[in-house]
Amino acid sequence: MVSRSLYTQLILRVVILSLTSLLLAFLFFKELYILSFFLLLFLSLQSVFLIKYLNYNNRKIAYFFNSIKNEDFTLRFPEKGGPKSFNELNRSLNSLNTVIQKVHLKNQTQEQYYQEILKQAEIGILTFNHKGHILFNNPKVEKLLNHTPLNHIKQLAQVDKNLYELFNTIKPFERTLFQLTNERETIQLAIKSSEILLNGEVLRLITIQDIHNELDEKETDSWIKLIRVLTHEIMNSVTPITSISESILGYYKDKDRIIPVTEIDENKIHNTAKGLEVIKNQGNDLMSFVQSYRSFLNVPVPDKKIIKVYELLEKIKVLMSQEIDFNTISFDIINTTENLEIYADEKQITQILVNLCKNAIQALKETEKATLMFILGITPEEKKYITVKDNGPGIHPDIMSQIFIPFYTTKKEGTGIGLSLSKQIMHLHGGSLTVHSIPNQETSFTLLFE
Repeated sequence: MVSRSLYTQLILRVVILSLTSLLLAFLFFKELYILSFFLLLFLSLQSVFLIKYLNYNNRKIAYFFNSIKNEDFTLRFPEKGGPKSFNELNRSLNSLNTVIQKVHLKNQTQEQYYQEILKQAEIGILTFNHKGHILFNNPKVEKLLNHTPLNHIKQLAQVDKNLYELFNTIKPFERTLFQLTNERETIQLAIKSSEILLNGEVLRLITIQDIHNELDEKETDSWIKLIRVLTHEIMNSVTPITSISESILGYYKDKDRIIPVTEIDENKIHNTAKGLEVIKNQGNDLMSFVQSYRSFLNVPVPDKKIIKVYELLEKIKVLMSQEIDFNTISFDIINTTENLEIYADEKQITQILVNLCKNAIQALKETEKATLMFILGITPEEKKYITVKDNGPGIHPDIMSQIFIPFYTTKKEGTGIGLSLSKQIMHLHGGSLTVHSIPNQETSFTLLFE
């Protein structure tokens, strides 16, 4: 509430102003112009002081907000010695000033905390606007790109022209790999783009990660697994050949002496023929294995065309209906997106889907109420997908990491080339092939198209 003192001062000023006005009128009526002039000045001063008195609080509040705007939190108003209403207002302004100061300090502390995290991060982080001006980059970006300072993405052309073009063309939520060669080394960079909205302006956020070491480890691990499988397959074929050859050689040679024909009986000749037949079969198996290896290395470049996915899956369903045990399986196509189309090589995608279906049908032999389904749609990230899902025994976690290794197989008559070849085909399409399996419940393979 406004105090009694405020009302008293206001009334007193108004009364004095009124009396001065009456006296001015009287003097003017008596033609005392000189006195009237001085009284008019006095009346004007009274009016100015009255206005200033009434605007005192407004000026105080304006001064307070200007101080806040300039981040000056040292301003304090006297809380005693004035009218009660003024003291209450001053206390409120001082309290508000303290609260804002605490919030400001908290924000500054948080900002410093986040800045320190970004400085120590092992991932490069960079933001720029639609004009290409770099608004922020942490030290890791400058270290990875070996360029400082960075103010505009045009400077990236000095690092690598292809890198500059990539920054200009990369789409939001897109992830790509880039090989950067500088004076010191060649590094593999994983670059991901996203968008953020800041103060009404859309900014591009780029993260850059050096995955050279991870790729080296992955490559070494892949080679070890591949060599292990190749060694296993080759030894399976070569060991019987070596063993049988030694046995046959023993029929015709005793240490350094060639056994005469007269000492060779019909039983040895019969065993020789059988042994040579086994060697021939093992040789054919080895040649077949080498042929599979060649087909894996020589996958043709995809001949891409627009494919209507639902029509393709209908054709594959008809094709798979000729398989043994197909009639015992419930087969469905679940279409979550109407008129879905992909840009791909129809023959290669058909090859993948047929291989996945055959694997599923074989896995479902011992399953009651077996079901196999195609699921097609679009992910929240706008990626098109085809999923082949069954309710079979699933894939054991111990072998999950090995199923895409070339020539790895758990089947007696399998080549181990199907899944690895399928993964390579999807890689050539710029997509991926992933697997998800719950033992004794379900298995699903998903073809993901960019």
